[in-house]
Amino acid sequence: MGKLWKKMTHKKDPKEYQKKDAHLLQVLGVKDFLALGVGTIVSTSIFTLPGIVAAQHAGPAVVLSFLAAAVVAGLVAFAYAEMSSALPFAGSAYSWINVVFGEGFGWIAGWALLAEYFIAVAFVASGLSANLQGLLEPLGFKLPVQLSAAFGTNGGVVDILAILVVVLVAILLSRGTSGAAAVENLLVILKVAAILIFIAVGATAIKTANYHPFIPAHKVNADGTSFGGWQGIYAGISSIFLSYIGFDSIAANAAEAKNPSKTMPRGILGSLLIAVVLFSGVSLVLVGMFHYSNYAGNAEPVGWALRHAGYPIVATVVQAIAVIGMFTALIGMTLAGSRLLYSFGRDGLLPKWLGELNKNNLPNHALGLLSGVAIVLGAIFPFAFLSQLISAGTLIAFMFVTIGIYRLRPREGKDLPVPGFKMPLYPVLPALAFLGALFVFLGLDHMAKLVTGIWFVLGLLIYIIYGMNNVEEQK
Repeated sequence: MGKLWKKMTHKKDPKEYQKKDAHLLQVLGVKDFLALGVGTIVSTSIFTLPGIVAAQHAGPAVVLSFLAAAVVAGLVAFAYAEMSSALPFAGSAYSWINVVFGEGFGWIAGWALLAEYFIAVAFVASGLSANLQGLLEPLGFKLPVQLSAAFGTNGGVVDILAILVVVLVAILLSRGTSGAAAVENLLVILKVAAILIFIAVGATAIKTANYHPFIPAHKVNADGTSFGGWQGIYAGISSIFLSYIGFDSIAANAAEAKNPSKTMPRGILGSLLIAVVLFSGVSLVLVGMFHYSNYAGNAEPVGWALRHAGYPIVATVVQAIAVIGMFTALIGMTLAGSRLLYSFGRDGLLPKWLGELNKNNLPNHALGLLSGVAIVLGAIFPFAFLSQLISAGTLIAFMFVTIGIYRLRPREGKDLPVPGFKMPLYPVLPALAFLGALFVFLGLDHMAKLVTGIWFVLGLLIYIIYGMNNVEEQK
């Protein structure tokens, strides 16, 4: 146990990361990170979760769930902004925790984030496939049932469109991040335009009676979850929080940022602010157009609301752009996940070939592995039972980062550079950010916590059996 603890608390020298990441090309600016953040945060969830959470948990007060989740995400984002400014390394929380707490704790934080990226890439790919099929079917294009869904789902064997879209993103990123950033910037503009069109058109169909009562009376749903009252708003927060976790995808690419001490904070905080405004607008308009009960079990509430309000053409346009826009989230999650895997290989915690760069200084081995796992998860196996791991694992990493500020701040200006951004109201705000993330985590369902526990046991075994010893050999 003494050896294990010594290894887990062995802190990485930040100069080692600077040296290892020096070959990554610093080509991404503020607008690229804003596009990456907005593209990842404002993705599939904005077109689905406002209606679903309103019907299941919060009623018209769903906007309060979004705002409360945004407050917690914003507090964490402050910590992310300072960390990424002081420690602009690939791997985000994994690399930072390695420096401030030690190797083993960094692995735990990184392993938590890895669950997010594997599942999120698969989730978005499958969601894109389902929405694209819904758009194409009225035009007479329909895939055989065996190729239209994951294995064991509605007679499906493999989701061929999910496979193709993951492969397409992998090919795009394998050619470099600057080209991917250009595509990302264009698609994000289109997606934001679609959301603004929905808000503008949908606002003309709002009936104020649908907002009353704004906070319905509390009751317990058939599945044991809460609806109405503050309990329903709280349940909505935990369901919604995954909408905001995409800002980690910005931090994961810090080693490829121009002037990271300023670029990273602006990208992280700016993209989150844009996302909050868009989510709040969609939520208010959606529950104002129709009574929230109409959205129960509705996987496409935005399109449904527009069609039933008498705007079928607008509905088709918005949904078509939304499908294209999901591509942006796929780019962001794939990019960030591949950089995290690269970091694991770079440090020897996973096979070192994952940390190798090709002749163009790109970590394409890591990109290939991430894409392969995502294809298996999204196109072969049903993964609904793992979906809350996206939030659960990430919240654990968020808690590490927020308390990590207490270890980072005393070292700034000494063995670490003074960052271009510092978390305000220190030392109070880091504690509030930690408690906020813990608050959201406790609201997740029991199955999510159980699966998270299993994932962490697996990660700890990998560290003890392989990673810990392999890092020793590399020294």
